[in-house]
Amino acid sequence: MSLSTSPAAHYNRSPASKDASRWQKGNIAADAARSKQLKPFATEDIKILLLENVNQTGRDTLEAQGYQVDFLKTSLPEDELVKRIRDVHAIGIRSKTQLTARVLREAKNLIVIGCFCIGTNQVDTQYAAKHGIAVFNSPFSNSRSVAELVIAEVIALARQLGDRSNELHRGTWNKVSSGCWEIRGKTLGIIGYGHIGSQLSVLAEAMGMTVIFYDVVNLMALGTAKQVPTLDTLLSAADFVTCHVPELPETNNMISRDQFEQMKKGSYLINASRGSVIDIPALIDASRSGKLAGAALDVYPAEPGGNGDYFTNDLNLWAEDLRSLKNIILTPHIGGSTEEAQSAIGIEVSEALVRYVNEGGTLGAVNMPEVHLRSLTMEEDNHVRVIYIHHNVPGVLRKGWLIFVGTANKTRLIHPVNEILGDHNVDKQMTDSRGDVYT
Repeated sequence: MSLSTSPAAHYNRSPASKDASRWQKGNIAADAARSKQLKPFATEDIKILLLENVNQTGRDTLEAQGYQVDFLKTSLPEDELVKRIRDVHAIGIRSKTQLTARVLREAKNLIVIGCFCIGTNQVDTQYAAKHGIAVFNSPFSNSRSVAELVIAEVIALARQLGDRSNELHRGTWNKVSSGCWEIRGKTLGIIGYGHIGSQLSVLAEAMGMTVIFYDVVNLMALGTAKQVPTLDTLLSAADFVTCHVPELPETNNMISRDQFEQMKKGSYLINASRGSVIDIPALIDASRSGKLAGAALDVYPAEPGGNGDYFTNDLNLWAEDLRSLKNIILTPHIGGSTEEAQSAIGIEVSEALVRYVNEGGTLGAVNMPEVHLRSLTMEEDNHVRVIYIHHNVPGVLRKGWLIFVGTANKTRLIHPVNEILGDHNVDKQMTDSRGDVYT
């Protein structure tokens, strides 16, 4: 097992934490020299299941800890997943695997889930939290890759590159300039100004575009970008509209018939966020009527579980109509699919899993209170660390059972918390809450 260092030493959650992270990194060597190895269990007893071809960097990190790592290139159907998850302590997935309450109910030993992607909507995070299962993701490691794809699609749509390429592949020479544009001087409207939207803003300005954005909260604009007060304001002003929002009830069919009516005639729409954000039948009608000059879609309401000839009406009733349209770029959810992004995601998420399994650090968990303790040192021979996850109920420390205290088997009941800790000096205690869950 590697030496224990500060859980935050290699971890950067947001731009605001960069200065603190820089100072922490300066002390890594000194911390490692005096840190104590934490071995609360035999690492070879920890079983980890990785699905959907998680990057080699993530697998290497986990295997280096001595864990038993089972790796599959594909996702699994629910019934098979139920069978495979019963004995594992950690599972790593991407966007296709669905960890529903039914699946998690069978995961008797599961303590942590790693989503090797941005989104966590494929996991029932509330059920996981209520049952003491932490969920980690990688919120911004693929931001640059997605932003670059969108810039490429803006140019490709403006020049109708997809159609010209398909025509020439069929042997047809069709040199035209009608309806083809430079993007310099055009207005890009960004819906959602988070990690991806803000990076895209900088790239678009460098290409000579004017950038406006809409978000539900007031945010500092980068460069000369300007925030607009309403979605309708953005739609009516932008030549190109691009969506970068999470999957929420509020964003379901966020762009539908009324919104297409608000857009400029001859404008373009790009969606690299979530498939539920765009009303696809309404987009098809807007394209056929000439309201839209083109669109690029990387995500869809229903997506296949693996590669193959699956993008048909059997998957989505409108798939073949969508495929027949002119100047429509369709890509199979590849926004973050670059070697750089997948490598970074593999490292970030696997290190979060190691910190949680080895040290109990919840920094970065999407469904748990964020708590992290300092490293133990070599001089602290008689010190141990305990993470206790419980519901917010009176008397929980007096009556509650400690179910995870440095053991791989979190289902074994031991003793009430106070009975275990009552005769010992508690050197440091940290607590936080998220909803009804406390750590």
